[in-house]
Amino acid sequence: MLSVAKLNVSIQSVQILREVSLELPTGTMAGLIGRNGAGKTTLMKSIMGLLKVASGSIEFNDTDLVASKTHARTRLGIGYMPEDRRLIPDLTVEENVLVPAWAAHLPDAEERLEKVYKLIPELREFAPRKGLQLSGGQQKLAALGRALMCGTKLLLLDEPFEGVAPALAQRLVEVVAELKREGMSVIVSESDLQHSERMVDQIIVIDRGVIVSSK
Repeated sequence: MLSVAKLNVSIQSVQILREVSLELPTGTMAGLIGRNGAGKTTLMKSIMGLLKVASGSIEFNDTDLVASKTHARTRLGIGYMPEDRRLIPDLTVEENVLVPAWAAHLPDAEERLEKVYKLIPELREFAPRKGLQLSGGQQKLAALGRALMCGTKLLLLDEPFEGVAPALAQRLVEVVAELKREGMSVIVSESDLQHSERMVDQIIVIDRGVIVSSK
């Protein structure tokens, strides 16, 4: 289970998250809904350890994440797909997918890669291409594959459907739905419930850094 309690996070002295609390039971999916600037990305980066927490707690399967380094969180099975994809343009798709496994010195990187290819067969076709040669939707698939290299228990997906052609958006929905069926915990952020409404078990609405509803 992921448990966030009374989380406060500031960026350059501006408070972004205010007393944020949520719980995500194992094997469930939550839709984190809010307009641009509501705090969705800040919350995901804080869970991933990319932003410093001012106060509050984040626990995952009884491990204190606030006290854990980012690389330690990946070893706990947490993966993060940023909104802007952040592929390395001069690396191939396969190299981009493998980057987090290399960074975390995972001994079973090739086995994990095969699991990613099985789930997203398109990536095997794209594998030799450079990151800059992919369309926006293809880059999203590659970024999802990269997140899956370490995200074996919890996935944080920041606006995965944003700016993607309808056909590829539907493909992303299919992949995320399959992850849920396999028992993975997922938080997917969107500005609305256009793509994820039928998949999520709970809806968390955030506005101006405050959770305004959770059901």
